[in-house]
Amino acid sequence: MSGANNLKKYKCRPCGFVYDPEKGVPAYGIEPGVPFEDLPDDWVCPKCAASRWMFEEVKEDK
Repeated sequence: MSGANNLKKYKCRPCGFVYDPEKGVPAYGIEPGVPFEDLPDDWVCPKCAASRWMFEEVKEDK
């Protein structure tokens, strides 16, 4: 297993925004390297303001 396994991408179901923990969302105070699971409970999609529970894990085939 790779060490990047904990840095999974998550996609907002309503708008398609993808949270990439390797990039973070610096404009919203989320620095690169923050796993989705560690985002604040009140964090919302920066694109459409959907709640965290509206995100689903992006499954990447390699």
